[in-house]
Amino acid sequence: MTTKPMRIIVTGADGQLGRELVNLPGLGEQGIQILGFGRGGLDVTSLQSCREAVKRYQADAVIHCAAYTSVDKAESEPDAAFRINAEGSRNIALAAREYGAKLVCVSTDYVFEGTASLPYKESDETKPRTVYGKSKLAGEQEVLAAGGKVFIVRTSWVYGKYGRNFVQTIGDLARTRDEIQVVMDQIGSPTYTLDLAEFLIQLVQTNEYGIYHATGSGVCSWYQFAQAILEESGVKGVKLVPCTTAEFPRPARRPAYSVLQHGEIQRRGLKDLRHWRAALAAYSEEIKK
Repeated sequence: MTTKPMRIIVTGADGQLGRELVNLPGLGEQGIQILGFGRGGLDVTSLQSCREAVKRYQADAVIHCAAYTSVDKAESEPDAAFRINAEGSRNIALAAREYGAKLVCVSTDYVFEGTASLPYKESDETKPRTVYGKSKLAGEQEVLAAGGKVFIVRTSWVYGKYGRNFVQTIGDLARTRDEIQVVMDQIGSPTYTLDLAEFLIQLVQTNEYGIYHATGSGVCSWYQFAQAILEESGVKGVKLVPCTTAEFPRPARRPAYSVLQHGEIQRRGLKDLRHWRAALAAYSEEIKK
């Protein structure tokens, strides 16, 4: 007797994390079928579109990666950010609940104030300071209010082989400049999309619902992250110059400290994400292939 595969819909399948999930190797052997929907295939701002997708594909679970992620642009486009991050999350949550599907909602460190000196726990007070952070927190609240079988996974400093990210930017700058200025007073944990995707697949196969923090293990500044990127790329002769956030004002305020404690992962006995430095080394090898 063959077991019916677990059917998982991925929203935002044309984004960094969504593409990683859709292309994860070995899912078939785990009895998992992934159906990825980009912007053209599933409009999360339409409840009807969400319902139709979950029903038509008889989804057992939805991993909700679709999001408005332009942190600076959100400051001048709050309506768009809230429409996608809050209303879109509510729509997908209502559809998932209606058809009995599990829901994994991907969120962000920006829901916190970013002024702590100790890693943020899942239960710590949220206090976003940007439109993006406020819209993502509103999404979390909408998902929880909808009820159903819900996981919320907050992450940070995401990079991977699909789409633009900090690792690529530093690599590109290193090929064209002798000197690169990088912020040294923002602290966090880089997260490789491959590791995050594998964690989400692990999580969605459980019934351990709740809020999780999932980032690369360990802590660094953007400056230290850039140092490691240059080491991995083997680029020589480029000078990294540390600077402060104040020297590079942006429309949206960046969290000074966005380290997330992985308390729930550990408490529930799940496999944690590897150290950010090991993940960066693996990513660097992957993109050389």
